[in-house]
Amino acid sequence: MHKYWVIFLGMLIQRRVRPVYPFPAIVGMEDAKLALMVAAVNPSVGGVLLRGDKGTGKTTLVRSFADVLPEEEVVAGCPFNCHPDDPRLMCDACYERWSRGEPLSRAKRKMRVVDLPLSITVDRLVGTLDIKRALKEGIRALQPGLLAEANRNILYIDEVNLLDDYVIDVLLDAAAYGWNIIEREGVSIKHPARFILVGSMNPEEGELRPQLLDRFGLVVDIEAPKDPEIRAEIVRRVEEYEADPFAFYEKWRPKVEEIRERIVRARELVGKVVIPDDMLRFLAETVVKMNVRTSRAEIITARAARAIASLDGRTRVTAEDLKKAMELALKHRIKSRPLERPPPPPPPPLNVLSMIWRGHRRGEGLSGRERGEGEQREAPERRRGQGRGDPPLASPHKHDSGVGQILDVERALGLERSKTPEMPRGLRSRHSWRRVVGGHVGIPYMAVPGTGDDVDIAATITHAALKRPGGPLEIADDDLMVRVRRARAPRVMLILLDTSGSMGFARRIGVAKGLVYRLAEEAYVKRSYIALAAFRGDGIDYFHPPTRHYERIVEELSRLPHGGSTPLSAALKFAIDFISRLKLKLRGDYWVYLITDGKANVPLRDNIREEVAELAAGLSKLAKLVVYDASPGSLYPGVSYIGVLAQYAHSVERV
Repeated sequence: MHKYWVIFLGMLIQRRVRPVYPFPAIVGMEDAKLALMVAAVNPSVGGVLLRGDKGTGKTTLVRSFADVLPEEEVVAGCPFNCHPDDPRLMCDACYERWSRGEPLSRAKRKMRVVDLPLSITVDRLVGTLDIKRALKEGIRALQPGLLAEANRNILYIDEVNLLDDYVIDVLLDAAAYGWNIIEREGVSIKHPARFILVGSMNPEEGELRPQLLDRFGLVVDIEAPKDPEIRAEIVRRVEEYEADPFAFYEKWRPKVEEIRERIVRARELVGKVVIPDDMLRFLAETVVKMNVRTSRAEIITARAARAIASLDGRTRVTAEDLKKAMELALKHRIKSRPLERPPPPPPPPLNVLSMIWRGHRRGEGLSGRERGEGEQREAPERRRGQGRGDPPLASPHKHDSGVGQILDVERALGLERSKTPEMPRGLRSRHSWRRVVGGHVGIPYMAVPGTGDDVDIAATITHAALKRPGGPLEIADDDLMVRVRRARAPRVMLILLDTSGSMGFARRIGVAKGLVYRLAEEAYVKRSYIALAAFRGDGIDYFHPPTRHYERIVEELSRLPHGGSTPLSAALKFAIDFISRLKLKLRGDYWVYLITDGKANVPLRDNIREEVAELAAGLSKLAKLVVYDASPGSLYPGVSYIGVLAQYAHSVERV
């Protein structure tokens, strides 16, 4: 009878634990699983970014991954999860105790996933003044924020591309230095903030800022499977889990424990894994050939390759380990331009990469026998690939230093980059912020003494309590604290593109479309909204409303027709009406980019010159007007109204 009570109590205790979907029960996503495990084994590889359409299981994968993470030792009672043995991972208080030789009490806890919501405030993220201790004890103490909780854990951001810029700035600083430095409201403290940054996003909702994208060491593109049987298996497992989550988890528990033990063993082994010097040289040559401008690419790739080898229980990196690491770490670093998307990597047969690698190690191409055998083995694949319209893998050729095989490796890994012009210089990646004191516009980040309607009640009470610790709380006029906010007006770019027949002269329409592409790049870098209006005939021929999905603007450029009359007056009138309506809803920073050769032959009333002058003057009061003169030169026949537009334009540029 006693035995049955023990079993019953065990079941009750087990059912108190909230069930999660088992990590190994997720169908497919092998690259994403591997990337997360690599980050858990060696957090120095940086974060992991999962990109894919909605409903592909990105969030489920990350939350289930927390269940397989092993335990780790921390300083007991420390709010920053400091390491008990490594002084580099200690806060100021723990380091002071450690330096004096005091023993630090230890505790074990599992790594966990700390969620960062999109609506987070600066106080919650970095920490703020502890009001309780300020009122009761008159002490300026820190109330830790989310970065303190995330130290030595996983910081997960769902829809990371929708995160506000001010939060991204704080994350970039913490990720770059590994420390969260707080200097506010009389509190001066720093603590380690070494977290594994995991993000998920839907590319349809906009791109990620380049600075934050580079902080993700590994990037995986996730797509829904196209095999009906695989999709049916996903449904069967989800339905089984929903019917009885506990029984479903128990079914997969052995594999969960197996993955956890695999990560634990890999952590112990990863420091002993070595990469041969010739393989490191091969990696460096590949990265240089692909014109990747950051040294982080080789470092992250090498660390990822070592982690992959340790997960397999090996102490030496192989060509297959390096291949997989390059697929995870290089794909998002080889875009020449922000709006380019590299092609998805077709997984090559291992023997192709091995033959390329052997040729590199010898410093020469393949021998005749190896080349013949490889061609015989790959011939059916080439024929099948060509039948599907896929490019065949190129055969490696002879080169003294092995650099000649780099292009073949790029093709084999799907990392080959297209040759495009350089990014235009002078583009700034940060917005122009303004400091607002005592107003209600912007994001609060501190409080200062002052007057105004935007009173910070907590800061006011704290300021008064600290002035008279232990006494009755009295708030005088000089105790009032008002919020200081960072305010940014969203930037809206309206491009007016002349696609009339006159723009076809000397192929000026092609130059004009190239300029639109550059403006889309600028909008991408500055995270501005961009709208496109093409005019010809008797008015606006095409219009795309403001968006941050910049690829759509670029895709439409190639499909825009040209020809017909030039309704310049109608285009200016459209811009005035559009911005006037939008300003009723959105207080922003408005820019109008007019790309035209200056011709106009469709009046709204009678006199085109007077209309253009009147409309340009009205538009300049609503937005900054930038005119791009797309005329071929001084010998261009006919009347041009560029001079009239220049009188009211913010600037005039030659295309």
